[in-house]
This record gives sequence, C-alpha cells and structure tokens, in this order.
Amino acid sequence: MRLLLVRHGQSEWNAVHRLQGQADIGLSELGKAQADTLRPVIERIGPCRTVASDLKRVRETAARIGAEAPRHTMGLREIDVGDWTGRPIEEIVAEDEAAYLGWRAGTVAPPRGEAWGDFVFRVSGIIEQERAKPCENLLVVCHGGVIRALLQKYIGLEPAHIIPVAPASLSAFRLGNGKPPRLELFNYRPTDLDFGAPD
Repeated sequence: MRLLLVRHGQSEWNAVHRLQGQADIGLSELGKAQADTLRPVIERIGPCRTVASDLKRVRETAARIGAEAPRHTMGLREIDVGDWTGRPIEEIVAEDEAAYLGWRAGTVAPPRGEAWGDFVFRVSGIIEQERAKPCENLLVVCHGGVIRALLQKYIGLEPAHIIPVAPASLSAFRLGNGKPPRLELFNYRPTDLDFGAPD
C-alpha cells in the first residue's frame, strides 16, 4: 500500500501564524488556490479510496483536490494544542521558547494539550485500520502534524528532524510487500520548490 499524504491548504489562521490544533478553521483564498493546483496530480494518481480529518480546512481541501467519497474521521484531526489554540506563534515563543521548541520536537505537550506519543498512537491507529482493506494508493487528507506523526511511526524520522509540511503538499511512502516502509516523496507542490515551509 502506498500512502498519499496531503496536508490541507493554507488556512485563515495559518495566514496569520496562529496555532490551530483542533480548532475548526477554513481555508484562506490562497489555501483554496493551493489545493486547486494539486488536483491534477491527485487525479493522475487515481487513489482507490480516501480517508480524511473531519475538520473544515481538510474537508475543503479534499473537495478541491477531487477526493471521491472521503471517509472523514476525528482520528485524523491535528494534535490538540490545548491552551495554545488560537494563539500567535510568536507570542508563544516569546513567552516560553523552550516549551515551543520542545513541542515541535515531540517532547513537550502544551498546557492541557495532547502528548506527542498519544497523538502518534491515535493517527497510526486509523492507518492500521485502512491497511486491513485492500488498496494500492490510499489518499490521506490531513494536517502537517499527522504527516509528521506518520513519518515517525513508519519511517522512523523523529519530529525534530522533519521540516514543516508545506500547505497543500503531497508526501508519499510505501508500506508492506515484506519490505521496510520507504519514503517516496516529501513536500511536493506542483507550483514551487520550498525547502522551508512555515508552520
């Protein structure tokens, strides 16, 4: 099975650098355009089915990239950032940079937020359910944190070693066939090459 991992396009809060977590925020106009650009790529691959987060920014992205009859699930929601929800990133960094950097590395949970290990367990559980059903190319429309969690679970990349996942980007890795999981593509966007995508 190949996992085709698509992060949602830029959201209204991404545009102003606010942490979203599980807040139900929609796409910005730029985010809609980003998703539209990815649609021909997804259509060319032809996923056999789609599983996706149930949050608005992912629902909108899934529709714009042409995902057919996606199964939306709370299990693929972004990590819960607790008391940091809605706060500007620069404000959090100014208040406690070590905590923010620890959170990015998966070693610190925000106040009343979800622990990284619990998050990895939650999202990988959804993928394991999907692996039990035949599918060559499974489209997973989700969040940057979900993609980073799956890269840790299946590829062994620690979050501190993964650059932020670009909005409306495609990453892919192969599972099974008696071989170790293999990363095939990361952060692909048809319109530009971006080595330092923002959170």
